[in-house]
Amino acid sequence: MPQILRLAAFSTDPSGGNPAGVVLDAEALDDAAMQRIAAEVDYAETAFVTGRDADGLTIRYFSPIAEVPFCGHATVATAVALVERALSAPGELTFRTPVGPVAIRTARVDDGVTASFTSVDPYVEELPADVLAEVLDELGIGRGDLDPRMPPALAFAGNRHPVIALADREIFDSFTFDPVRVRALMDAQDWRGTVTVLHAPRAGVLREITARNLFPVGRITEDPATGSAAASVGAYLRAGGLVAPPASVTIHQGAHVGRPGVLEVAIPVAGGITVTGRAVEIA
Repeated sequence: MPQILRLAAFSTDPSGGNPAGVVLDAEALDDAAMQRIAAEVDYAETAFVTGRDADGLTIRYFSPIAEVPFCGHATVATAVALVERALSAPGELTFRTPVGPVAIRTARVDDGVTASFTSVDPYVEELPADVLAEVLDELGIGRGDLDPRMPPALAFAGNRHPVIALADREIFDSFTFDPVRVRALMDAQDWRGTVTVLHAPRAGVLREITARNLFPVGRITEDPATGSAAASVGAYLRAGGLVAPPASVTIHQGAHVGRPGVLEVAIPVAGGITVTGRAVEIA
């Protein structure tokens, strides 16, 4: 039986960040076994290392109910676990994922390991008006609540994420949703990532963003820290001219579900978006 690790990604506190399952020796597992383990772990995602050679590692991701193409927080957790167990030296590494090769960089710091991943080439599309109307209806908010600086869009950096920004912090903090209805909408639109809702300060250069990421799956309704969404947000900010690349943005996420985390996003002039974070083992 392979060893199942549990880590909190994008945090140095086991009670913060986003819990991820990690199986570093999944070569002999078939799809049914990986799905069963992910359901038993019951985190948003569990990562499985299914192969390794001189060119990198093959990795797959499963939620409790289905395989997902990419998962940022489980990627960070896996990279940290590999270094901490001396299965990989700090430095460059490639993960072969269902969405393509993802470049990883790890580094030792005074009290642990940081891991960065650079997404596949992202893209940003318009969010159709009828789909936007459905999302807003599910959140109980109106078009007048949107931040006019940050128009709704559909952003991809490994998973497709609708991105919506709210102008008022109180509305951002207080909106609620029906997980069953939101899951049905996501399934109908084939959104395998999250519904990403943002709030940013109105004044000054855009360097800090607070995010809520809706992800109804099993007992989970809202994701504490979402690496793929953070990469998609970086692509969204660049495409919309909301930052001047190269730029760095810090995303705070998870406080609304009692697991605060921090994601550092580096936005180059072109190409993939880099997301950096820490991870710590959960006892």
